[in-house]
Formats: sequence, C-alpha cells, structure tokens
Amino acid sequence: MRFETGVDIDAPAERVWRVMTDVVRWPEFTPTMTSLEHLGDGPLRLGGRVRIKQPGLPPMVWQVTEFSEGRSFAWQAAGGGVTTLGTHVLTPRDGGVSVLLGIVQSGPLAPLMALLAGGRTRRYVRTEAESLKRRCESGDER
Repeated sequence: MRFETGVDIDAPAERVWRVMTDVVRWPEFTPTMTSLEHLGDGPLRLGGRVRIKQPGLPPMVWQVTEFSEGRSFAWQAAGGGVTTLGTHVLTPRDGGVSVLLGIVQSGPLAPLMALLAGGRTRRYVRTEAESLKRRCESGDER
C-alpha cells in the first residue's frame, strides 16, 4: 500500500521544519498521536528512534532512515509481517511551503494490512497534514 497527501502551509519553512521535526510534541496538535517518546537524546536525526502510540494501534518503534536538514526525513517501523515507511518532505514555495506526507507498506502481510487498516491509515495521514498546517499557520509553537 502506498498513500501520499500534500498540503500547502502559509508559514516560513523554518517554522514548519521545526514543528514537523519536534515529534514528541505532535500529540499537542494532532489527534492521531497519543504519545511519542525519543529513545535516545538530542533532536531528531538519522538513526534516531522514536516510540509512537496511536489510537487503535499497538505502540511501534520507528527509526529515522533518511534525514536532510530543513527538507525531509523518513522513518520506518516493522512488525507483524509489515514494514511501514513514513515520509515527510518540505518544499519551499512563494508564501510558504508545500508538505508531502507519505506511507508505504511492504512485506508478506502488507496486502492484508491495506485491506484491514488502509482507510484508517489514509485518514490519519490526512489528519496529520491538516493538523500540521493549522499548528504552523497559527504560529503556536509552545
């Protein structure tokens, strides 16, 4: 299964990147995240690991597999015969940025997972994009 959604955000790229990579604060502004915990220290970076709990899903540990400062990061988690890759790409545009969020699932049970949870996955990714837009455009970075 592959799913991507994009959103244009009318805020400076630096603000969007800061909010997007301050992952432990995501539960403050998106209902698709119950908790995120860094399994290490320092900011999000290549090789970093984060435990994520989402409503209706078991906790999973995600490891950052790609990281381009100020532009993009990807992380992946594996379990139950499925490997899930989450992508986060920021592209500057006049007046702000475009953000593309994606999920790609592979592995022997990926087709079954798509059938059982594909709708929820799509809703979660869309909600996360919309929540990021609201947070960044509000200027609220507490």
